[in-house]
Amino acid sequence: MGKSGNPAVQEQLKGAFSVWSNSYDMPTGYGQQVKYLINRLKRHGLDVANISNFGLEGARSVIDTKHGPVAHFPRSFHPYSQDTAPLDHMTFVNEVADGPDFKNVYFTLYDVWVLNSPHYDMIKDIWSWTPIDHVTLPPKVKEWLMRKNVKPIAMAPHGTRLLEKEGIDSVYVPHSVDTKTIKESYQLSNGLDVRDYFKSRDKFVVGMVAANKATGLVHRKAFNENLMAFAIFQQAHPDAMLYLHTDAKGGGIGWDLLEMLQALGVPSESVSVVNPIEYRYGSKVKDLAAYYSAMDVLLATSMGEGFGVPTIEAQACGTRVIGSGWAATEDFVSDECWLVPGNPVWDAQQKAWWQTPQVPAIVEALKQAYEKGKTKSPQAVEFAQQFHTETVWKEYWMPILRKQFV
Repeated sequence: MGKSGNPAVQEQLKGAFSVWSNSYDMPTGYGQQVKYLINRLKRHGLDVANISNFGLEGARSVIDTKHGPVAHFPRSFHPYSQDTAPLDHMTFVNEVADGPDFKNVYFTLYDVWVLNSPHYDMIKDIWSWTPIDHVTLPPKVKEWLMRKNVKPIAMAPHGTRLLEKEGIDSVYVPHSVDTKTIKESYQLSNGLDVRDYFKSRDKFVVGMVAANKATGLVHRKAFNENLMAFAIFQQAHPDAMLYLHTDAKGGGIGWDLLEMLQALGVPSESVSVVNPIEYRYGSKVKDLAAYYSAMDVLLATSMGEGFGVPTIEAQACGTRVIGSGWAATEDFVSDECWLVPGNPVWDAQQKAWWQTPQVPAIVEALKQAYEKGKTKSPQAVEFAQQFHTETVWKEYWMPILRKQFV
């Protein structure tokens, strides 16, 4: 690496860093954050491995980054690779270590309640960047984060507050968004204007960007409340349309949202859905920015978020957000957005509380957003800048990494 340019991005560290999460560049929220993280870890000279729990199967591979190769370990027979992941980390460290004091970290970016391998006792330093999407702290999450070899990293102030109540020390590092590319823009990668593509120039566009994954009768993304609220709102405002950036049919792991909208009486011509193939393999960044820009409001209330990247992405494009007034979301929207109240609901699997957003409150927030018209929010754009990827890296990640690897 040359010596010219910004010294802040050239500072070199020494050690090994294994990232257990979704695979690099997967079209998921975790995959996006993994890519941001791995690129910068490599930029600063660390030996890096990606230990996959989704995205690579069958054989070990190599990720080619512009800063050098990254070892890529596949998901194994266990759905979260708990039969192999800690062993893959130890294998990788043995391959790159240059002595017995070689520093290394096993890093987790996923729900920690699934971590159950006895081999974790053999790893000295585990850093867990932890989503806490409940109103109360799930017992299995607490148990993991209290381990002596685990450094808890909260991705939202809500997580920090819950851990403090339990006497658990943590550091706060938010997720990040590349606000230099996710910004107000209306041209799609195929050259079309997104407003013509949506046929939305004379429509008020309500957007939802949320994974359609359910557990039986429970859907953490609260599609039932959100879609019912839209249906009520749309009856009074027939010029409103809904854009769903998700697997609208559920794909066997979620709900059939189009069936639900039909039952709610929402006209099919008032609903637009992302191309299923595009959604499966991931939208281009240019297109994603255009979709957010075409929205007049992002509807993002749920039972609880560990972070909620779409709320930041939407605001980076000037689009206001309707979110939940609890868990992570309450800290991640600007003053020009709306937070709705909810009712407690018990999650028997995690033994903790969520909340369900109140439908009348969502309807009222949609009405207030409608009164804003087809305008953008400079305040939302300014708010989102604090989560720019390089800003988060410099202000949050580098101070932690220096303590371990310098």
